[in-house]
Amino acid sequence: MKLLLAEDDLILADALSASLSKAGFEVEVAPNGAVAEFLLLKQHFDIGVLDLGLPMVDGLTVLKRVRAAKPALPMLVLTALDGLEHRVAGLNAGADDYLTKPFDFPELEARIRALLRRSRGAGGGAAQQFGKLGFDRDARRATLDGAPIELSPREWMLLDLLLTQRDRVVTKDQIAESWAVERSETGAGSIEVYIHRLRRKLEGSGLAIRTVRGLGYLLEEGES
Repeated sequence: MKLLLAEDDLILADALSASLSKAGFEVEVAPNGAVAEFLLLKQHFDIGVLDLGLPMVDGLTVLKRVRAAKPALPMLVLTALDGLEHRVAGLNAGADDYLTKPFDFPELEARIRALLRRSRGAGGGAAQQFGKLGFDRDARRATLDGAPIELSPREWMLLDLLLTQRDRVVTKDQIAESWAVERSETGAGSIEVYIHRLRRKLEGSGLAIRTVRGLGYLLEEGES
């Protein structure tokens, strides 16, 4: 299981990384919010553990942006702020669980494993099949009837978001958030252009992207 640990206290980060590694996790440490956001949006992780008091980009901002782009990714918040308003703010920003410092490592590990069990139970695996569409998040590979679908970085992120939110409306703001760190495509067109391209590439998959006027887009079963 791959875990992103975002913690600016280097001593605590080293100790937690060592303990989590011994517990069987593959750990990557981000020392600030900017690095945490970049890694969480660019790479596959099974869970994120995020300190709210991060430098450069604060933890709440990172949490909101990652949650908009990857709604199914389990996120656990660590913080020394134990007031009710801070817990509510963290949970409202998208945290799945909240642990205040100081804490004992066995409790942290138990909470992480509980979130992972919940995620797996909800069908959060990397390789999935949606009718004729195959989608492997780890390999960044999509197929239609077994044949690879060529997707640009933004098309991939858009498809990932729509599949994660399947049967729920995805707003244009959510799409814009998911593209926030993607700079590889210059002169990129509007969201509507990418929706049109993706619709064409999903033809024959049994999935359709429906425009919900005034709200956004909905991926559902049907003719593309």
